[in-house]
Amino acid sequence: MIRGNTVMNDLVSVIMPSYNTGKMICESIDSILSQTYKNIELLISDDHSSDAETIDILKDYAQKDERVRVFFLERNGGAGVARNNSIKEATGRYIAFCDSDDRWLPEKLERQIAFMREKDCCLSFTSYFTCEYDGEINGKVIVPPTLTLSQEKRDNKIGCLTAIYDTSKFGKFYMPTIRKRQDWALFLTILKKCQKAYAIQEPLAIYRKVPGSISSKKLNLIKYNAKVYKEVFGYSDLQAYTYLTLFFFPTYFTKKFQTWVNNRRTNNSE
Repeated sequence: MIRGNTVMNDLVSVIMPSYNTGKMICESIDSILSQTYKNIELLISDDHSSDAETIDILKDYAQKDERVRVFFLERNGGAGVARNNSIKEATGRYIAFCDSDDRWLPEKLERQIAFMREKDCCLSFTSYFTCEYDGEINGKVIVPPTLTLSQEKRDNKIGCLTAIYDTSKFGKFYMPTIRKRQDWALFLTILKKCQKAYAIQEPLAIYRKVPGSISSKKLNLIKYNAKVYKEVFGYSDLQAYTYLTLFFFPTYFTKKFQTWVNNRRTNNSE
């Protein structure tokens, strides 16, 4: 398949964990299946949902579209375990990520795969919009054009819903088994191999802020941030918390302030 000057023949495996998301997952799945880049497989590993509606929705999509493959895990292990199960089953050259409450803009994959070919890079990501629980867009996160291991080590700047890595470079990468912040650990692990990631600075995805979600409880994530340093870099507790204090927190709060400033400027100009 050819679109413009881009040969669209490499399979993209889209990795999605699910857990009691109900009808929200329909928006996520539809945004993937309606991509202008059609050569995809969507691998959904359900993390032992207790919500019958979620399970019925997943079965329905798997029956309707042969590109959708669903796996029902026997016990709840967290998003990292669910993602790893899908990565294991993936057959595509490219591994992309989208959570079951997030969405992609229609041309995200087409543009990002073309971008990765142009840059000949292993890891790419994009800026993204943020939205309220009801789906109303309320801001955007603008990412840097390039990202090194040293920069990513100070604070995660990659939205998981935008990340894609190329398995033809170094093979498959899996997330560590820590319960939270596995995506950041994954990106650090990839960057230890490829040294630099490249970004499209135009927002191409929509991140939903869900009240009470894991990512919304920032203070509770501190110990998991430390676990990332211990898991990826072999740090001791003292080294991990020292790095958090000296480098992570200043970088994180600077990023949050800059995002707030950018969103105020955008809102005032409208």
